[in-house]
Amino acid sequence: MAGPWGGRLARRSSRAGGDGCCWALPTGLLCAYGFFCNVRPSEPFLTRYLLEPHKNLSETQVFNEIYPVWTYSYLALLFPVFLATDYLRYKPVVLLQGLSLIITWFMLLYVQGLRAVQLLEFFYGMGTATDIAYYSYIYSIVDINLYQKVTSYCRSATLVGYTVGSVSGQVLVSVAGWSLFSLNVISLTSISIAFGTAWFLPMPQKSLFFHHVSSQQLSWEMKVMDCKNGSAVQDRPNVQSAPGWEDETKAPLNGEGHSAEKRVQKVDIVKVLKDLWKDFLQCYSSRTMLCWSVWWALSTCGYFQVINYAQGLWEMVLPSHNTEIYNGAVEAVSTLLGAVAVFVVGHIKTSWAMWGEVALSLFSFLIAAAVYIMDTVRNIWACYASYVVFRIIYMLLITIATFQIATNLSVERYALVFGVNTFIALALQTLLTLIVVDASGLGLDIFTQFMIYASYFAAISLVFLGSGIFSVMKAYRRRQKRMESRSTESQ
Repeated sequence: MAGPWGGRLARRSSRAGGDGCCWALPTGLLCAYGFFCNVRPSEPFLTRYLLEPHKNLSETQVFNEIYPVWTYSYLALLFPVFLATDYLRYKPVVLLQGLSLIITWFMLLYVQGLRAVQLLEFFYGMGTATDIAYYSYIYSIVDINLYQKVTSYCRSATLVGYTVGSVSGQVLVSVAGWSLFSLNVISLTSISIAFGTAWFLPMPQKSLFFHHVSSQQLSWEMKVMDCKNGSAVQDRPNVQSAPGWEDETKAPLNGEGHSAEKRVQKVDIVKVLKDLWKDFLQCYSSRTMLCWSVWWALSTCGYFQVINYAQGLWEMVLPSHNTEIYNGAVEAVSTLLGAVAVFVVGHIKTSWAMWGEVALSLFSFLIAAAVYIMDTVRNIWACYASYVVFRIIYMLLITIATFQIATNLSVERYALVFGVNTFIALALQTLLTLIVVDASGLGLDIFTQFMIYASYFAAISLVFLGSGIFSVMKAYRRRQKRMESRSTESQ
């Protein structure tokens, strides 16, 4: 590897051979945590469970007063959790996630009433916001040359866990005739096993901002992105060091340097925030990066809304108390096919710099069409099929967006950019929820909501169509000028 990091990385890799036994245990424990934490067979049937007589909740309460709480709590907790994860060095926040999910499912089993279920949604929002700890913990434990391997393990564990949960839930409901209460008991048991497993994770001695030791730890941010989105992005040499890391990059990697790595350097929060702001301005200075980030934020907002209320739409199309439903099977199929799409897109060769915005426009239109079909064709199988198509396209595009953003960053601040994009998406989702869904706003019915979501994605498609045509024409004019200049020089 060329550049100032090449020699350091090579020497780190040579040292990693002796640490093979050190990474297997924490990786195995984290994979076990991710697997059991996602084996939740009751989740695809949450709406049906809340609408059952023993909860005594109405459709308006569930859709317009309970589900919006998740959006608000996720938004409020995202940035504090981002800083707390680094300050507390990951493991305590992993434990907090497990505890939050245990409280969520315990309350889901035993509490009654609107306010109690709203509080339950707050704890679920906390469990969602603390995902960052799971996806970043392992990179503070293992050597840099093992990042790709442990990333694939962690990602696979969560996908397999989610698939096992969805499939087992569907089989237990459709074949064995189990009650939804029993499925929630299984979910609580699985999460409790995950929580117990997390206690055995070793405590990291370093983190990115508050307890950093070397600039090479910056690469954990990229691996967070890899793990969550399934794309493969390679480390790039000649990347600028982040502010405040210059001294650490000069540390030798002999025995003395290795001892120095273990000395934790504290960073005050004011300096951390200043460095984050400086990096933020630098990261978003590129038009290409800004374009993909805008799509990320806008589309993720709509994606969250659709997946949050899809069960409600299915319940209105075909009430579950009248017939058998297949929510678990649909979630499992969409997850597996989405994973296949993510794998395939990694092997597609095209000029995303020129045609990326046009592709975003086309696929955003297909997403809008899928949501429109879900809303207007009042057939449950059409709803299921459209939902699968919707999730596949989104997972495909978010992977492309992730890769394009990573390749256009001038400094290695991947987690910062993805965190900001997600925060903006949640802010937009909160606004949309307040206006469209919340009972204190318009409180629209589920079918009107989905018509708005379809229109929302259609508007995104039009915006990027215009931007894409402009980019293609601009690239074409630049090409013509180069050809003309070459012909002039040849004459």
